[in-house]
Amino acid sequence: MADFFTTPLGIAVLIVAQCLAVVSFVMIALLFLVYADRKVWAAVQMRRGPNVVGVFGLLQAVADALKYVLKEVVVPAGADKPVFILAPLTSFVLAVLAWAVIPFNDGWVVSDINVAILFVFAVSSLEVYGVIMGGWASNSKYPFLGSLRSAAQMISYEVSIGLIIVGVIISTGSMNFGAIVAAQDGDYGLFNWYWLPHLPMVFLFFISALAETNRPPFDLPEAESELVAGYQVEYSSTPFLLFMAGEYIAILLMCALTSLLFFGGWLSPIPGLPDGVGWMLAKMLFFFFIFALVKAVTPRYRYDQLMRIGWKVFLPLSLAWVVIVSFLAKFEVLGGAWARWAVGG
Repeated sequence: MADFFTTPLGIAVLIVAQCLAVVSFVMIALLFLVYADRKVWAAVQMRRGPNVVGVFGLLQAVADALKYVLKEVVVPAGADKPVFILAPLTSFVLAVLAWAVIPFNDGWVVSDINVAILFVFAVSSLEVYGVIMGGWASNSKYPFLGSLRSAAQMISYEVSIGLIIVGVIISTGSMNFGAIVAAQDGDYGLFNWYWLPHLPMVFLFFISALAETNRPPFDLPEAESELVAGYQVEYSSTPFLLFMAGEYIAILLMCALTSLLFFGGWLSPIPGLPDGVGWMLAKMLFFFFIFALVKAVTPRYRYDQLMRIGWKVFLPLSLAWVVIVSFLAKFEVLGGAWARWAVGG
């Protein structure tokens, strides 16, 4: 059997199995994260939330998904049907595709490439096309305006996210997630992680992630009070489900990136405790909880405020941080806290 997995067919079987394992994890996690999201909102608003379907309401997300799948797909008469159907598929497939290079543990990754960060950044940048296609193909002014808002918003905050990640790359000397996590390993546990030397950018990255994934208080593309649910307004049934699933998968991806880039990935926060996939999952769950909490407690921004923060605050700060980290790494300030090339690169 071992010899079989060294043959081309065996390698293909392994790759397919790994892809299925990652997609299965993401889709199963998606169901329970939607449930957790709604429970956090309910707790903040002092109400029960989902509690009827299944034990403690755990199957409510499953029931909602089945409802969407079984409903009729309605396509507006004036819509561009091929593009209308392709748009949610594009959003969903690109959101899942980015997980090909996300490691859950040392060596637990479908594709361990040296330019993993570039791959994630490229794929996530393409997700805006699904939104634009959906708004344009609907042949209605409200979805079109919503898609334009979303495109401007996502592109604006991708710039600051990219510059923040450049700072981490400078410190590590590598664009491989495994190398970035290895560079954060040390004798001081969580105090070796990048959240400490890159502390200002942790907050900027998290806020930019909220805007990138259209989460409150930056959910202007879907603001019901302004645009009748934005680019999704003409969608129903399975296409709408694909848009929503793509959005939540992108949120989970941002949680994974935050864990890998700044909080040690699968590394234990306490020296002596074993590292492992459990730490990675726990960190992702914690950051998702923060995502849900922000939605429940913050008011929505105006669109001009949203763009002003992105271009006049986050962009200059993240660009300045790249310059600062370059000097700190070059001269190995504080024993090389910002220069870990020997370990990570």
